Amino acid sequence: MVRTQLFLDEAVHQRLRSLARKQGRTVSALVREALERVFGSRAQDERERTLKAIEGLWRGRNDIGETREYVRDLRRSTRRGSKRKR
Repeated sequence: MVRTQLFLDEAVHQRLRSLARKQGRTVSALVREALERVFGSRAQDERERTLKAIEGLWRGRNDIGETREYVRDLRRSTRRGSKRKR
């Protein structure tokens, strides 16, 4: 972790101190959490990179058929297998 200093408006500082006291946390922890929410975390960045890397992975495949047909086949097969007894 890196230490840094911030100049905060008195009202903001009082609000942070009050919240920290109520939550049993430190002002620093609240500030770190707020910054992570706004600017994201490394895990978030990594997740986005992964999603972008796999985007369109199955695009252009002709061996798997149309999604619509696949879903219809699944629905048909589950209907056949689940005949209700009345």
